[in-house]
Amino acid sequence: MKGDSIEPARMYGKPPCTAAVLHGGPGACGEVAPVARELGRRRGVLEPMQQAVSVEGEIRELEGLLEAHARPPVTLVGFSWGAWLAWLFAARFPSRVHKLILVAAGPFEDAYAAGISDVRFSRLRPEEQTEAGRLMDVMDHPGAGEADAAFARLGKLLERADAFDPVPGAAEPIRPRLELFQRVWPEAAEMRKSGALLELGAQIACPVVAIHGDHDPHPAEGVRKPLSLVLDDFQFILLERCGHRPWIERHARDAFFRALESSVP
Repeated sequence: MKGDSIEPARMYGKPPCTAAVLHGGPGACGEVAPVARELGRRRGVLEPMQQAVSVEGEIRELEGLLEAHARPPVTLVGFSWGAWLAWLFAARFPSRVHKLILVAAGPFEDAYAAGISDVRFSRLRPEEQTEAGRLMDVMDHPGAGEADAAFARLGKLLERADAFDPVPGAAEPIRPRLELFQRVWPEAAEMRKSGALLELGAQIACPVVAIHGDHDPHPAEGVRKPLSLVLDDFQFILLERCGHRPWIERHARDAFFRALESSVP
C-alpha cells in the first residue's frame, strides 16, 4: 500500500491463483497477509483488499478479482467477516468454489452473538474500557481525520482482548477503513438476524472446514452447531489456547498452519 491508495489485491506464489484469503472487519485491509504468504509457498494465492461498500459490491468485486487472477474452482479461506464473504460467494457461485475454509467466523445465528462485546470488554483493563468507549463515540461523531484513527486504535485494543497468548509483532500492519465497516457490517448483521445467512448453506455444494480458537470471543458453538445442521460435508477444528487470530498465537499457530495446509489443495 502506497500513499492513500489501496491496491485491489496482492498475489503470492506462482500464478494462476488457486486459493484466495479474505480479510475480516469489514475494512481490515491487509490483516491476513501472513496467512496468504504462508499458503503462497506452495500455490498461487490471491489476497483481495475488499474495497466495495456493500455486501453485494463485495461479492461482485471478489468475482471480478477471481476472474482476472485465479483458476476456478478455487479454495476460499475467509477470516472472521471474510468467512461470511466466502460463504456468500460460494452460495452464489457454487461451481466456482472447490472448498471453503472458515477461520474464526462470526456466529451464524444471532442468539450466539449476544455476548461477544461483553466478553471482549471484560478482558480489557478498566482504563482500556474507558478508552474503548471514547473511541466508539469518536467513530459515531467523527471530526476531520479522526474516525479512521479511532477505528484503528479500537482495533488494537480488541486485538488484545481477542488473543490468548500472542507472539509480539506477529500481527500484520493494516489500513483500517471505518466507512467500509459502517456500510457493510449492518447489512451483513441483518442477514444473520433474519436467518438468510444460514439458509444459504443449502446452496453450498463444496466441502466446508471451520477452524476456530477455544479462546475466541466469537463462540465456537455459533459456527459448529448451525453449520453441522445445514451442510452435508462439514469438518470443525477447535484449536486449544487460541484466540481470534490463530496465526499470531504462540501455542496454536503451528497447529493452525498444519490444519490449514492439510485443508487447502
